[in-house]
Amino acid sequence: MAETKNTLVIVESPAKAKTIGKFLGSRFKVVASNGHVRDLPKSQLGVDTEHAFEPKYITLRGRGDVLERIKKEAKEADRVLLATDPDREGEAISWHLAQILKLDTASKCRIEFHEITSNAVKNAIKKPRTINMDLVDAQQARRVLDRIVGYKISPILWVKIRKGLSAGRVQSVATRIVCDREDEINAFVPEEYWILTAKLRAGAKKTFDVRFYGADGNKVDLRTEAQTNEIIARVGDAEFTATEVKSSEKHKHAAPPFTTSSMQQDASRKLGFTTKRTMMVAQQLYEGVEIGKKGATGLITYIRTDSVRIADEAQKAARGYILDTFGEAYLPKIPNVYRGRRNAQDAHEAIRPTDIRNDPKTLKPFLSSDQYKLYKLVYDRFLASQMSDAVLSQTVVTFDANGVQFKATGSRVKFAGFSAVYTEGKDLDDEDVVQLPPIAEGDRFKKDRFDPQQKFTQPPARYTEATLVKTLEEKGIGRPSTYSPTISTIVDRGYIMREKKSLVPTDLGFAVTGLMKTSFPDIVDIAFTANMEEELDSVEDGTDKWQDVVGEFYGPFMKTVATAEKSAEKIRIPDEVSDVPCDKCGAMMVYKVGRFGKFLACPNFPTCRNTKSIIEKVEGVPCPKCGAAIIKKHGKKKVFYGCERYPECDFTSWDLPVKTKCPKCGGLMVQKRGQNGTFVQCADPNCREILRRGGKKNDD
Repeated sequence: MAETKNTLVIVESPAKAKTIGKFLGSRFKVVASNGHVRDLPKSQLGVDTEHAFEPKYITLRGRGDVLERIKKEAKEADRVLLATDPDREGEAISWHLAQILKLDTASKCRIEFHEITSNAVKNAIKKPRTINMDLVDAQQARRVLDRIVGYKISPILWVKIRKGLSAGRVQSVATRIVCDREDEINAFVPEEYWILTAKLRAGAKKTFDVRFYGADGNKVDLRTEAQTNEIIARVGDAEFTATEVKSSEKHKHAAPPFTTSSMQQDASRKLGFTTKRTMMVAQQLYEGVEIGKKGATGLITYIRTDSVRIADEAQKAARGYILDTFGEAYLPKIPNVYRGRRNAQDAHEAIRPTDIRNDPKTLKPFLSSDQYKLYKLVYDRFLASQMSDAVLSQTVVTFDANGVQFKATGSRVKFAGFSAVYTEGKDLDDEDVVQLPPIAEGDRFKKDRFDPQQKFTQPPARYTEATLVKTLEEKGIGRPSTYSPTISTIVDRGYIMREKKSLVPTDLGFAVTGLMKTSFPDIVDIAFTANMEEELDSVEDGTDKWQDVVGEFYGPFMKTVATAEKSAEKIRIPDEVSDVPCDKCGAMMVYKVGRFGKFLACPNFPTCRNTKSIIEKVEGVPCPKCGAAIIKKHGKKKVFYGCERYPECDFTSWDLPVKTKCPKCGGLMVQKRGQNGTFVQCADPNCREILRRGGKKNDD
């Protein structure tokens, strides 16, 4: 690169800085801000509601040293380029850095790239731009709105329900959606119905199933056992005659490449990942993973997007790969193009691999288990999206027996197409599809037996993280960057709890939602919240001023707050009583929910302030000092592990102990997390033997 200036490039994370640094020459220095550097103060509203909602920003705790180092580097550089993420949050971070470094925001100090590859970064450096103040203002509007809602409603929740609660513009709607579904489930009245299947003989030992359709040419729903028995009696021992055989060819189109939402949904369904886990691993793949001699390499494009669009260059590369690997039949004559949702921002590409030649199998030795699974999911989905349709041959046969009609559907894959690489759930399956023998009109079959089954209609299913994300997206609640933190927040606050994969509202969640519905109906109204998202988009588009959007909301909202302070009724949530007596006063302790989950507390608070952790043992790992059990404990800031015999035994560990013994010294090993995911390391500071994924020694 023919650069004549010493350039400082500022990104958010050290991992990204490391990856980008290897692409640039010696005249470039890449440093990390470690995310946001300024925000509103926690101790006060931080918004001047009397003067155009001016935010009061302060340096975040722990960022002082980082900023001093960046300031020093900036003074020594000839120019500074801000290379934060290409979205509202990233633009706002760049703006804050420009303010702190006293950069001219009208100068071309901002660069943007959507994948961390050498070409993308170098091309971005050649095309710096000014900071997009519409994006910054949209982020400021969201931050100010969320602060006003949270800081004005939360104190009411403290008085009317319980101290320490919080409300939020998006989290309150998400909680309401989960609570409303639970109300639907509780109010559901099941209705009886019957399914009648006849097993027909297709040979000496083979049978196939046909399902009751109707009688005398009319469709009939079986509601009772008596009605079902009437049909069985009418058919009697009559033969089943094939009266109609319809064959057709069905084309199944591939799903589009991933958006943030669809990636979170499929990772939940297929991998069992929470949205938080998905985004954490995706961030690692985006920022860069150490790939042998290649070093840190960004493997996927930007991960916060609602677009299904892909770059022409990436599409051409994928088509070439498909042709070489699978053959001409798997390559559509016209490239597949997908249409996004109506209200999609379409600012970025879909999520895809940065280089189609980086196939998952080749990269597997360099990736953690989670990284490999998610990368393969992204890779396969993108590759399949550019492949030919799957073709299914489908046959529907209608049978008649004494004027009673039965039907059977048979299907087989005629051409795998994209499904040779990827299928979305049960893309090519149908629970009513059976394997049929060759059948022609007029063929007769004898009945082997009837199989009548009593069924009851089922209530709507509880939300999972996948289906909640899908609902939030469909209803226009939040944006790609908000789905994961929203779900994490309502779980951490104790409004929602996870039962296996399901999200279940707690009594606290119902109480908060009930108060919000009564006193702040707009805040938890889905249409109102979706409309607010569109108004924030209009700020980003430059159509509206952010102060106007906030101002229109603020006046009516504050009148609602004043009314709620006076009229909202106090809600008492009964505590669940345990079978554990309090050590200090003898009362039966109750379950409470705190930052780290459930714990036991004395019901006589504040007279008695005794609390106890709910003991979780680390199975199969004895204390290395005394052999007793190791238990999970909760400190003021994070979880740690310690001996159950404390204080007699003082063993503690910040990292999760594992069953594997150190192959070098035979000591305790613990699970740690690094840039490339989790790994296992000896806890002895004099040993520190490391095992890679799969229990292999790290010989690098």
